[in-house]
Amino acid sequence: MKHVVIPLGLAAALLGPLAQAATDAAMPPVPQVRRFAEPPDATEPQGVLTLDAALALAMARNPALAAARQELDATEGGITQARTIPNPAVGFEMEDTRRASRTTTAQVSLPIELGGKRSARIDAAQKARELASAQLGNAEADLRAAVIGTFFQVLVAQERVGLAESSAGIATRGMQAAARRVAAGKVSPVEQTRAEVEQANAGLELAEARATLDTSRQQLAAQWGSQAPVFASANGDLEALPSRPLPNALDETLDVAPAMRASQSEIARRQAIVNVERSRQYPDVTVSVGAKREYASDRGYYPVLGISLPLPLFDRNQGNLYTAIRQADKAADEYRATRVRLASDLRQASSQLALSRNSALTLRQTVLPAAQRAYQAAAQGFEAGKFAYLEVLDAQRTLLQARVRYLGAVAATYQAATAIDRMLGR
Repeated sequence: MKHVVIPLGLAAALLGPLAQAATDAAMPPVPQVRRFAEPPDATEPQGVLTLDAALALAMARNPALAAARQELDATEGGITQARTIPNPAVGFEMEDTRRASRTTTAQVSLPIELGGKRSARIDAAQKARELASAQLGNAEADLRAAVIGTFFQVLVAQERVGLAESSAGIATRGMQAAARRVAAGKVSPVEQTRAEVEQANAGLELAEARATLDTSRQQLAAQWGSQAPVFASANGDLEALPSRPLPNALDETLDVAPAMRASQSEIARRQAIVNVERSRQYPDVTVSVGAKREYASDRGYYPVLGISLPLPLFDRNQGNLYTAIRQADKAADEYRATRVRLASDLRQASSQLALSRNSALTLRQTVLPAAQRAYQAAAQGFEAGKFAYLEVLDAQRTLLQARVRYLGAVAATYQAATAIDRMLGR
């Protein structure tokens, strides 16, 4: 029996170190699976939060962005696997169990890929990495836009709280003034009742403004994975209204938008998969080499050579190739649909930006100063007994409505600018 094992032992001795060396060279160390991993260390400030600090926190700790980075890193394993070649196989056969008449054969078989399978496989894996990289860029653009948008929502909410506090203070002073005039017998008690109603409404508006601010702060903190905001306030400039180029100029930069790059990468990946499926239509050759011994003769060991080739009579991978071609066509259609959608959204956001910005400038330069002067005149006249409190309330309401409308226009301006930046990856 020891003569039978000689070819197998020789094959194992030759192939073992070679296979191990090839494996060590081609395969990187397998990383351990991280479960419930902690985000990178990035401390949220407890005082004033700036936009740059918020962006840095989100880029470092956002869970969705971390998942996109892991997806990109995972494609390296696909490239490593695509570069491998088929493993050889060791076989042993024995005919007849009687020692005097049996025949033993030991051989090594090596599949040889034809049709460019390996190069097509590597190209598809590399295209998958490019797609993951484009998707990571798209995720970064979405996150950046979300952080900027929610940051300015916090700024607007802070301004609205300040406006509501000012309104509540004005209503309180108006109620006190009305009470003094009622006590002096100068006006009807109805004036005091109206002032008390306005004070109560101002208190409700203040509570709503604070609730909106709390919600906006929570949404901003969620961008870096925090369950509760730690920062005290956000610091930014709402007076510097953003502006962007005209729609025609924006359309020229549409091809570099993250969504378009991701769609282009998907087309390339699908086409690479088509090439993989087309290469699989070519059968692989298996070459065998070994040794054979017939115990009934005195020939000893003699070489055995073989080659095998599947006949592609029925399975020519035609179904998988058809599916891959149709999916490549689908990716091309989705690319065109994405371009049409982005162009439409870009023009809508550009129009909204122009409208909101012009409204904010008009309110800031014309409406707010006039409303402020009217309110100051009415308040001074009321204190002097020249105007009724109803006129003061009307002037106050007009001023507050103008300020609220101005903040809404500012918020819409930043929202439209952020939408443009998100689509273009700025």
